Amino acid sequence: MNIKKIITISAVIVISVLMVYGFILISQIFSANTKFSEKEVYVYVPTGSTYEDVKKILEPYVKDLNNFEMVASKRSYPDNVKPGRFLLTKDMNNMDLVRAMRSNVPVKLAFNNQERLENFAGRIASQIEADSLSLMKVFKDSIFMKENGFNEDNVFAMFIPNTYEVYWNTSALKFRDKMIKEYHNFWTKERIDQAAAQGLTPVEATILASIVHKESVKKDERPRIAGVYLNRLRLEMPLQADPTVIYAIKKKSNDFDQVIKRVFYKDLTMSSPYNTYMNTGLPPGPIAMPDITALEAVLKPEKNDYIYFCASVDRFGYHEFASTLAQHNVNAKKYSDWINSQGVVR
Repeated sequence: MNIKKIITISAVIVISVLMVYGFILISQIFSANTKFSEKEVYVYVPTGSTYEDVKKILEPYVKDLNNFEMVASKRSYPDNVKPGRFLLTKDMNNMDLVRAMRSNVPVKLAFNNQERLENFAGRIASQIEADSLSLMKVFKDSIFMKENGFNEDNVFAMFIPNTYEVYWNTSALKFRDKMIKEYHNFWTKERIDQAAAQGLTPVEATILASIVHKESVKKDERPRIAGVYLNRLRLEMPLQADPTVIYAIKKKSNDFDQVIKRVFYKDLTMSSPYNTYMNTGLPPGPIAMPDITALEAVLKPEKNDYIYFCASVDRFGYHEFASTLAQHNVNAKKYSDWINSQGVVR
């Protein structure tokens, strides 16, 4: 066999080997390499994770981890692991997987109807990496509270219910900083002036809004209720708000899971700064997280001469309002008779 033939045969063999290798390489790179049946799944990589940690996290979702490693190595992923929340979709190939693990997907964080700071911290901790203890620590940092005009009783007023985008691996400190920024964004000069027109600071407006929020789920009625409470404040009357008494009962027993449907006369005499039957003015902090409509109701209340109100038995969820104690007593007896007929004990 002459040299020319040997060279030709060798070249054919080399080309064939390269083609086979290329086919295998392309197959490794571009063939589907997932093993979950869902359309999409999220994987979470904690802060400080190594490449070895990531492989363990991906193992339940990746069909051939060796193929993934080969592509990941060529794309320099092992030296550039990122913490966060990452979206994997069904039938992704290895190139797609590496690309996905470099794209941190934000969490849409929503919160409302929280009754106290501890509940709120737990709610947030269930949606981001930071735990509730870390969150509580930064929320109650004395320097932070002093700089922003809060104290331990009213720092809960900082949180404006809404839907926010944050990264899952956001630290407790960064989350707090985002929330205080959103607080200042909400409290524009116009809103601060509206609160001042009612004789309130933003924190005081939030405390009152929390009571309005708890008094009625009917958004169209909240400006009227806010007007009543503002009338009482101007007259230096006790607010006499049942939701504050309910909060005081829960706080005293440290049981915020209990459901209290009825407040008794004996409850009205309990010693607590949150008992607005025994104390004039506002309680020391919010009794819940008021939503935007409750806040707006306090900032733009209905102008009325009502001093009293109680739950209506004719319009479920609404209230009956009165300008005189005599009329209120008639309304209150009607409600008391109805609730007794329902057998409500607590």
